[in-house]
Amino acid sequence: VQLQASGGGLVQAGGSLRLSCAASGRIFSSHVMGWFRQTPGKDRDFVAAVRWGSGNTYYADSVKGRFTISRSTAENAVYLQMNSLKPEDTADYYCARSWSGLSYTHAAYDNWGQGTLVTVSS
Repeated sequence: VQLQASGGGLVQAGGSLRLSCAASGRIFSSHVMGWFRQTPGKDRDFVAAVRWGSGNTYYADSVKGRFTISRSTAENAVYLQMNSLKPEDTADYYCARSWSGLSYTHAAYDNWGQGTLVTVSS
């Protein structure tokens, strides 16, 4: 499976963006799709995840209530709706797949797509 993230850009604090992650190839119901973000010199941090089969969602505390992850089995895609953006949300955002179930660490995910840059100005 190849994953391609898109939808990043420059937005003012308080604004919104919607990221998309298009998958080529089959995603199985046992897989978990995740969004991570990374700033220069730091590890990739967990943002949100969704179970492909059930649609159950999970969030980092820092984005809970502001971000919403969803998936479309028909479109073979994952989305991240980001509202009330803050300057500290500025990062490269990546989507990835976990074969081994839900995890909050990037080491459990593979098929990393190219990131999409989100910049939030104050």
